[in-house]
Amino acid sequence: MSLPPEKASELKQLIHQQLSKMDVHGRIREILAETIREELAPDQQQLSTEDLIKALRRRGIIDDVMKELNFVTDNVDQELPSSPKQPVGFTDRQSTLLKKSDGTRMADSTTMLSISDPVHMVLIKTDIFAETTLVASYFLEWRSVLGSENGVTNLTVELMGVGTESKVSVGILNIKLEMYPPLNQTLSQEVVNTQLALERQKTAEKERLFLVYAKQWWREYLQIRPSHNSRLVKIFAQDENGINRPVCSYVKPLRAGRLLDTPRQAARFVNVLGYERAPVIGGGGKQEQWCTLLAFLCRNKGDCEDHANLLCSLLLGYGLEAFVCVGTKAKGVSHAWVMTCGTDGTITFWESLTGHRYLHKPTSPDEPSAAEQPKPLYPYRTIGCVFNHQMFLGNCQPSDSVESCVFDLNDESKWKPMSEEAIKSVCAPGATTSLPPFPPLCASTIDASVTSNEIEMQLRLLVSEHRKDLGLTTVWEDQLSYLLSPALASYEFERTTSISAGNEEFQDAIRRAVPDGHTFKGFPIHFVYRNARRTFATCLRSPFCEEIICCRGDQVRLAVRVRVFTYPESACAVWIMFACKYRSVL
Repeated sequence: MSLPPEKASELKQLIHQQLSKMDVHGRIREILAETIREELAPDQQQLSTEDLIKALRRRGIIDDVMKELNFVTDNVDQELPSSPKQPVGFTDRQSTLLKKSDGTRMADSTTMLSISDPVHMVLIKTDIFAETTLVASYFLEWRSVLGSENGVTNLTVELMGVGTESKVSVGILNIKLEMYPPLNQTLSQEVVNTQLALERQKTAEKERLFLVYAKQWWREYLQIRPSHNSRLVKIFAQDENGINRPVCSYVKPLRAGRLLDTPRQAARFVNVLGYERAPVIGGGGKQEQWCTLLAFLCRNKGDCEDHANLLCSLLLGYGLEAFVCVGTKAKGVSHAWVMTCGTDGTITFWESLTGHRYLHKPTSPDEPSAAEQPKPLYPYRTIGCVFNHQMFLGNCQPSDSVESCVFDLNDESKWKPMSEEAIKSVCAPGATTSLPPFPPLCASTIDASVTSNEIEMQLRLLVSEHRKDLGLTTVWEDQLSYLLSPALASYEFERTTSISAGNEEFQDAIRRAVPDGHTFKGFPIHFVYRNARRTFATCLRSPFCEEIICCRGDQVRLAVRVRVFTYPESACAVWIMFACKYRSVL
């Protein structure tokens, strides 16, 4: 193998710089000084570089090192561009010229035994109408495979239901676990069992200590003001398996990679995930069920707490100071939403179910001008506590009204904090009591253009059949349908950014497309599901949309446009606009 002279020189310089930076010569010289000094002349006091190289060569060390180096030449032209343009970044791309030849290394069995995160498995049922139901959620302890002789083990686990059916078996799952690549050394089953038993004991003790602390914190909170007993201070919440967990464990910073670009786009993504309250058997109000993130994303719908926990996690991932708020909205209905605190003290509420944002300005009922101040736009009435992955604070102000609440979270006279160390002991990443790391968001598998066309064609057929049943003919105008596209794009842009844009061009195009003496009517509507029949049935319940679909008159032309906007986890926003134009007859 040969390298061009200029690249060989660059390679030598790179190696020399790296060796000098690490002071490799000095370290080797110190180590070998005593072992090879007897080979030197008596009058020689120091080791030179030449003496060092000769001694290393006689011992075969240099030959062994050269055998371990693999010079890669197939990508040299790509890694060392001849163009004078410098690469943008901090990585020295030339360093890829030297690669170790021992291949990919994996952790040994002892290191893997210390990884306490279980494998979270979620079972989802999807019916013929694409409606999803959470059937089971199971945390698999996988480390038993570390003690199997051939790196393969078979397990049988019983899957239990969720929510009110968490004690009911839904089936048996046979699992085969195999380590790949195989471990060089396996552990004895006794060592694995001992480690798991110690972890269970440690987990139980941490949970016990946190429960003792939480009870003491609650007693102190009630001593401040007896009326605090009626406030929504949520310290623990049941997951889908009926297990009580600290609410802080449901929130962790979550980075969306390149799937979501801005916090507002993240809010829009959470908004298009479906809203569904946990089912209740019989009366008694709302069934509590806070889903873990994986269960929530797998079924693409959940309660307000699930939406708020996900949005808070995403906003924390964007570097914002975000908290989940627990309180009530109109008519005393319990609710959860998200709050961010700006560096300038600005408090912003994020409604995870709609994507709306509200600025909060506290008002004092004692001020004379309070009656003249406009009512807040946000729907929230009271607030009991706020929390994220590191903090939990109970509202101890005289009034729990959101309107008059001051969100200075550092003021312990207004917000009673829990010990961050206590929260960390049970909620920090890697803690045996915490939930496993949140899974990364997955890119959408939906083809927006294809899906938009499919729904549009189905709606055309449904409209034509509906009008035929009424004894009406249907004439579609493709050009008018196409002109509706900018409006749908504008609506989605406004939902994401709160900025309205593009309506002027849309209105001008419609004016040009509608002749004098004709009337134009349009009706946009938004959905978060892709079932054409379901959307059509919903549209017919609107008197405005029904008027367009069932339009009668002279020279009636109908149009429909569907635009699907995709988001991670195959969530989507579906915008539909029905329109008609007809000749006005007096």
